[in-house]
Amino acid sequence: MPTHDLEHLTRHANAAVLEVAVFLRQEATRVQPGQIEEKHLNGLVSYVDRTAEEMLVERLGKLLPEAAFITEEETVEQRKSADLCWIIDPLDGTTNYLYGLPHYSISVALQAGGELLSGIVLHVPNNELFFAWRNGGAWCNDRPIQVSKRNTMRQALVATGFPYHNFSRVDAWLQVLRTLLAEGRAVRRYGSAALDLAYVACGRFDIFFEYGLNAWDVAGGALLVQEAGGRVGDFRGGNDFVHGGEMLACNPEVYADMLRIAGEAFGT
Repeated sequence: MPTHDLEHLTRHANAAVLEVAVFLRQEATRVQPGQIEEKHLNGLVSYVDRTAEEMLVERLGKLLPEAAFITEEETVEQRKSADLCWIIDPLDGTTNYLYGLPHYSISVALQAGGELLSGIVLHVPNNELFFAWRNGGAWCNDRPIQVSKRNTMRQALVATGFPYHNFSRVDAWLQVLRTLLAEGRAVRRYGSAALDLAYVACGRFDIFFEYGLNAWDVAGGALLVQEAGGRVGDFRGGNDFVHGGEMLACNPEVYADMLRIAGEAFGT
């Protein structure tokens, strides 16, 4: 797909995301305890997630009728083997949202033949719209963004996510965390992987790492980091970061050091 067509498509998808954000904001104080479900250990969901996803599917489906969908709440048929698909998280940070913490996002990506073509992450409470298209750079509210230039682990501000239902690799994760606490500037855990990646893209964070992730958690943010000049990979330095369940995203100055730390802990 030509670059100018990707820009056009991304900007129209941005409009759809902004429309859905209005719904998320208006429902933020209306969800009742009886309307919240636990779909798996520590994984909350409500009608807000499902309705927001249905709204995104309807709007994005009109933009690109031939595309399939991979979505968190599975409100539409999932076609993970499709060549062209939208990857959607209608509310990344649901627990934050339901507990009144103003740190949650919408994440949308378009993937074709295994390549990310478009990525969007909206910090809903702040109305910060991060977006990118392949070979078009990365943007926040129409201002170009780049990853940081901090070049040592001692300077690096790190984002991560706590394991919340998959504890199979928690010992390795804790080993990485101990190293970063000793060698890095500081570690933060805000509860939205999509926003963590957007913050790497705009230079607020230098490093993000996490395991137990799904495609909809990372697809939109991964392209942001790449188009902002950053490095993205799995814990082995490979490219299986969208569907592989693990993610390492950094500015290029500290990528090799972080890859070594992750590799030593996770045995890659």
